[in-house]
Amino acid sequence: MNSKRPVNLDLSTIHFPLPALTSITHRITGVILFVGLIFAFWALGKSLSSPAGFDAVRDALANNLLAKFVAWGLLSALAFHFVAGIKHLLMDADIGVTLEGSVQKAQITVVVSAVLIILAGVWVW
Repeated sequence: MNSKRPVNLDLSTIHFPLPALTSITHRITGVILFVGLIFAFWALGKSLSSPAGFDAVRDALANNLLAKFVAWGLLSALAFHFVAGIKHLLMDADIGVTLEGSVQKAQITVVVSAVLIILAGVWVW
């Protein structure tokens, strides 16, 4: 194909609109949650293995800065992924599929997710 259109493959120069950024972030948080299941299942298995294992996980989540950060990160990813998933379900139901509607839903997604992430941080820390 001999096209004379300009080709721009440098993603850093492309300005993505907010709905596109929330959609991309929704996919990224899905990957984070998938990988984070390793930590979550390990902690669940250890805590259910014995009373000493439960105490070890509880102490790690109470005193270890890295464990708190991982827990907060997983809760943050879950919060954003959940809110953005509801946004995608509304789009599938043909609610707010206009340009203005998609921008408003993306703004609501960011605000609600930010509130949930802050609440998760307060709860973990």
